[in-house]
Amino acid sequence: MSATQFAALARTTEPQTMLRRFLALDAVVTGVNGVAYLAASGPLGRLLDIDSGLLLELGLVLAVYAAGVAWLASRRQPPVVPVRAVIEINLAWAVLSFVALAVWLSPSTAGAVWIPLQALTVAGFALAQHVALRALTADQDISD
Repeated sequence: MSATQFAALARTTEPQTMLRRFLALDAVVTGVNGVAYLAASGPLGRLLDIDSGLLLELGLVLAVYAAGVAWLASRRQPPVVPVRAVIEINLAWAVLSFVALAVWLSPSTAGAVWIPLQALTVAGFALAQHVALRALTADQDISD
């Protein structure tokens, strides 16, 4: 996807706003996922055939991570280094999700669908944030 397509998705051509919107969307989706894992680790564990203790731990990590991403999204000008960290963490999460599925986890059919779906979603956030950050830094280079 091009920067223009991401701008249409973010409903703005302003790189700063585009980045903040993609960060905010990431925070909301990650936060909902984390709270779901925290609140319903037992039933979700049975549905996905994944250890409920693992889901509980992941829920805590995701909730804290979502709060950090939300904080970045709330900044008028999110600092570049933490945004790059979010992008890299999202990419690592996506890759590790596929590795865990191939090497470690033996989920149910629902889990075998859910794990790649959430990994691709997180990778999509990383791509959108990368494109927005690149547009922002290119825009700042032109302004200087």
